[in-house]
Amino acid sequence: MFAEALDDFLVLPDGVGVDIAAKLLYGAPFPDNLNGTDFVPAFLQASTRPLTVALLGATRVNAEAASVKLSALAMQHKFVVVHDGYFSPAEESSIVERIARLRPDVLLVAMGVPRQELWIARHIDARHCILPIAVGALLDFLSGTVPRAPLWMRRLRLEWLFRLWIEPGRLWRRYVVGNPLFLWRVLKQKLSHGPRPAEARR
Repeated sequence: MFAEALDDFLVLPDGVGVDIAAKLLYGAPFPDNLNGTDFVPAFLQASTRPLTVALLGATRVNAEAASVKLSALAMQHKFVVVHDGYFSPAEESSIVERIARLRPDVLLVAMGVPRQELWIARHIDARHCILPIAVGALLDFLSGTVPRAPLWMRRLRLEWLFRLWIEPGRLWRRYVVGNPLFLWRVLKQKLSHGPRPAEARR
């Protein structure tokens, strides 16, 4: 179900794991790490045309704080908090209707993987916004509630280790189980298909 939902998404390279996979399968890593925490604010700052940007997810306090931070980073845009991420199924229709009435240029959905992607796939289309983006913990990072790794750790591609240390209960399955399993599958793919040229990624 999750894999099917991702068929309609543009998936950007995020993290050292996909770089290792690209190097194993194609001989070269991705040219850049487009994690949402850095990419989305940079994208909004670079967009000179005024946009309406809606925020959905995180706690209400964190979403509001993230909206204030984004407004300071990209003053040309209008930021609107639609709802926090802690709503019941009964509330979904009213939230979707509010998004449709607002019809923002960009909708930032911060509910965690895979809930955010599945929610977008099930509820959001061209009637609701132009560009929905699943942003994970972005609003928590922007609010300052969840700290980011020091710059030296990010440069060494060790941000995952810092996040595991900060939130072990939530992230241990992703990093301790999920990442090795992903790399094992990549290795099996390489052994079964052999090396592939870097041009194949283009």
